[in-house]
Amino acid sequence: MTSFTQGTDDWLMRETQFAAFATGPLLDFWRRREEGEFSGVGGVPIRFVRFSSSRHQRVVVISPGRIESYVKYPEVAYDLFHCGFDVMIIDHRGQGRSGRLLADTHRGHVVNFADYIDDFAQFYQQQVVPHCYRQHFALSHSMGGAILAQFLARQPQAFDAAAFCAPMFGIHLPMPGWMADRILNWVEKHPAVRDYYAIGTGQWRPLPYVVNVLTHSRERYRRCLRYYADYPELQVGGPTYHWVRESIQAGRQIVAQAAKITTPLLLLQAGEERVVDNRSQQAFCQALSDAGHPCEGGKPRVIQGARHEILFERDAMRAEALNAILRFFAQHLGGAPAADHSIRG
Repeated sequence: MTSFTQGTDDWLMRETQFAAFATGPLLDFWRRREEGEFSGVGGVPIRFVRFSSSRHQRVVVISPGRIESYVKYPEVAYDLFHCGFDVMIIDHRGQGRSGRLLADTHRGHVVNFADYIDDFAQFYQQQVVPHCYRQHFALSHSMGGAILAQFLARQPQAFDAAAFCAPMFGIHLPMPGWMADRILNWVEKHPAVRDYYAIGTGQWRPLPYVVNVLTHSRERYRRCLRYYADYPELQVGGPTYHWVRESIQAGRQIVAQAAKITTPLLLLQAGEERVVDNRSQQAFCQALSDAGHPCEGGKPRVIQGARHEILFERDAMRAEALNAILRFFAQHLGGAPAADHSIRG
């Protein structure tokens, strides 16, 4: 498994020379991207990106989290690519470079959570399948995990294996669930409020590193802020009340439908999680076990000390997560993915 060793050595030293890496090899890699677009549910334009090599026979499809864009993911794509995978990343509706749903483009909104899954299914069928890869793998973060899980409940054979990082199967709420339900059900009947920012949230603004709850990596956090500052069209603020209601219901459906998901799964959980509800992840893994097809290890694999954005954490935690993901994928290859250095810049 030499490629893992090579990757880990590089990954463990990256933050110390992050600026040089980001403006050198990573920028060269990003310039070789292929961007595309298709028409999703209701005609909403859905954007995606692909990094490919003629030498690769397998692909990792990435489903990002809320407010995220593929513009944030070059480092993750770079690392997967150089371990022998093509990489394809979708921008979900209402965020990134995909079409927005409200006049105030900062509001995180969706009409039906199922629209995300329908878009992803169309992306898979029309944009991924035609490339005739030997193996298909999926990687998701947060909201992207909820989308991927519901997709796998529909099409469990679509991917050879799937990895979930801090999936949003439940939301970390500032109140008991019954109280949130009561408020959201009332708001749902009042359209002017329903599609407005949920309490305590608003338009996007850059939060200082010291108050962020997403990562301990100062370098990666600042880089993400620069994306949003440099490309204002990517900015998304807080969610609408309706989005919160749809997402809570989606999380409950995922746990209820877990028995339908027979795809081999790895679930990585952040040890210092403050965005999603880790209890929902444990309930999901228990439901998989009860159905007779447990996730890897039978329970969430905790990345100790990690905050919500595991793939954007400090080098040691990020390397632990990436190695776990790659080893898990390798179990479904019949061997380890070989390192590929065809795009180094």
